[in-house]
Amino acid sequence: MISLQRFMIKLCRIPPPKPTTISGLLNRSLTTTSTTPNVESPSTPDPETLAIQLSNCSCVSQLDQIYCRVIRTQFLHLYPAPFHWNNLIRSYTRRDAPTKSLFVYVAMSRAGVLPDCYTIPIVLKTLCQLYAVDIGRQLHSVAVRIGLDSNEFCESGFINLYSKAGEFENARKVFDQNAERKLGSWNAIIAGLSQSGRAKEAIDMFIELRRCGLLPDDVTMVSVTSACGGLGDLRLALQLHKCVYQAEIAAGKSDFLMLNSLVDMYGKCGRMDLAYRVFKRMKVQNVSSWTSMIVGYAMHGHVDEALECFRCMREAGVRPNHVTFVGALSACVHGGTVQEGRYYFEMMKKDYGINPRLQHYGCMVDLLGKAGLLQEARKMVEEMPMKANSAVWGCLMGACEKHGNVEMGEWVAKHLQQLEPWNDGAFVVLSNIYASRGLWKEVERVRRIMHQRKLAKVPGYSLAGSAD
Repeated sequence: MISLQRFMIKLCRIPPPKPTTISGLLNRSLTTTSTTPNVESPSTPDPETLAIQLSNCSCVSQLDQIYCRVIRTQFLHLYPAPFHWNNLIRSYTRRDAPTKSLFVYVAMSRAGVLPDCYTIPIVLKTLCQLYAVDIGRQLHSVAVRIGLDSNEFCESGFINLYSKAGEFENARKVFDQNAERKLGSWNAIIAGLSQSGRAKEAIDMFIELRRCGLLPDDVTMVSVTSACGGLGDLRLALQLHKCVYQAEIAAGKSDFLMLNSLVDMYGKCGRMDLAYRVFKRMKVQNVSSWTSMIVGYAMHGHVDEALECFRCMREAGVRPNHVTFVGALSACVHGGTVQEGRYYFEMMKKDYGINPRLQHYGCMVDLLGKAGLLQEARKMVEEMPMKANSAVWGCLMGACEKHGNVEMGEWVAKHLQQLEPWNDGAFVVLSNIYASRGLWKEVERVRRIMHQRKLAKVPGYSLAGSAD
């Protein structure tokens, strides 16, 4: 267990805590299972009071103080039931402190208290936040040893963890080992496939679920409609809309997540008219609803509709988030409206206090580059607070090709080559830039480099589907 603790600290890159801090008390609590009570220590809280304090806790610092009091009063020695440990672990997990949540679980293990069917799912949520799949495997072995690996909540938790780590083979093994699996396990495997871009497999799994006679719920339908949007299959989308309607009837109410997922699905399938119908049907539109509409309009080049939708959103008093601004900026890119793009980029920072992310900078670089403002686009790339990725450099490279800027094209190609030395795209575009300027010797030089490095342009392809 000591090696597990060291691995966790190394994994999370936690600096050694100072002895005088609360985190120091937390770490010391892991290296001892008993503490000599202080004469001036506070009285031991009763279980009901502790549960109320944990539920009313509003921040991690308050939670640290409660945990310190628990340690000093030896509460968990007087009440060693897993229920109280679970409350502490859950409280840290809910307040986005996964590392401290794991510390409490380690302390629980060192105290000789075995986890129950509630402990393991909570710890698995923590591991998902940290993508700590190696610790998850150790926890899986514990679950097998105490006979909880087939518990419906533990099982779905392990499937979710392995899926998020990209280990779908292990996720499928956990899924297949229980012939009497519950809906939660189906939801976990479908969600994992959908979120990882394996949309076709997610749809196939949903069809298998229906063949088994199980009825999908709102969680199932959100994952499946997201997968359908990724495929852009309108015929399937119409069929899934019926399943959403059936799930609403079974639940006895409309679900925000399901309706928002429908709006997003129809938008990705290119049917903004159907997306708008679902949107207007909603009793209350939240930020996700408006954002799905804006992104859908922007994706298909409906610039005026996207920006008008953004204006209506603000008038409705709904606060946009960073994804909303990605949609608005994307619309400006499609429309080539530089001034509007600058306006929304500044609005995001000044009016809403949202720090631009890589996607926002990418939209602005694309917008400025396509408008021929290459120097301004270059300045934005150089002054970004984060390193540009291949998508941002690719936008600038495309702008250089469009406007035939040889000097900047060479500068961008150098950075792209350093970032992705295996990618042939930069050489192909640079060759096109040289050709557009009649620099045939340079074209030959670039092609010779590609031949020497055995780079070949991958042919493009598309998938055709019928919407009839």
